[in-house]
Amino acid sequence: MPDSLTPTSLQLASPSGPLDALWTSPPSPQAALVLAHGAGAGMRHNFLAELAARLHDQGIAVLRFQFPFMQSGSKRPDSPAIAHGALQTAVREAARLAPGVPLFAGGKSFGGRMASQAQSAGLLADAQGLVFVGFPLHPAGKPGTERARHLAEVTVPMLFLQGTRDALADLALVREVVQPLHRATLHVVEGADHAFHVLARSGRKDSEVLQELVEVASAWMLSAAVRAAA
Repeated sequence: MPDSLTPTSLQLASPSGPLDALWTSPPSPQAALVLAHGAGAGMRHNFLAELAARLHDQGIAVLRFQFPFMQSGSKRPDSPAIAHGALQTAVREAARLAPGVPLFAGGKSFGGRMASQAQSAGLLADAQGLVFVGFPLHPAGKPGTERARHLAEVTVPMLFLQGTRDALADLALVREVVQPLHRATLHVVEGADHAFHVLARSGRKDSEVLQELVEVASAWMLSAAVRAAA
């Protein structure tokens, strides 16, 4: 990430204790996104760092943060209640940092699913929409839709960014889940796996996939913000 985009380091006072966070914002952001990390890597993972930098170039501010388990160095993800509390704290902080700016929440894999659960429980009042970067619909090798049951209770627009080779989200099942949801959008990334890697024989590079994610997500957030303001 270029020096000019070096994030501002923050510390969030969550119900579970202090959490490290990183804030990246253009001078006049058009929207802001709370971007939660997945179960296997924290907020400083290269994928999330590059995603935040490229969203910055599209006029989107990004708040990344550590879930409590990652903050403490544990490999076991937090319980939903603890994760929801951390997300609620992060969303409130993003709203404070960017007052009046359309605010969205979501994240990679586990982070996105926790955001949807928190919103369905009424905990993310400031978020105008949710962005899922690889929603983990089911464990690898165990297709199912049980993890999606709460999505019917989500009250804001949702964007699903899903790869066709995602072992944690059978695309046919994703389509089945998304189709009846109110104000849900599915964008399929051809050839991408759960980490949004593509095979060399696809003729595409991971950087091109990342740019696709950024352009789709930023355009969707700005469009959703306009609709919400109408």
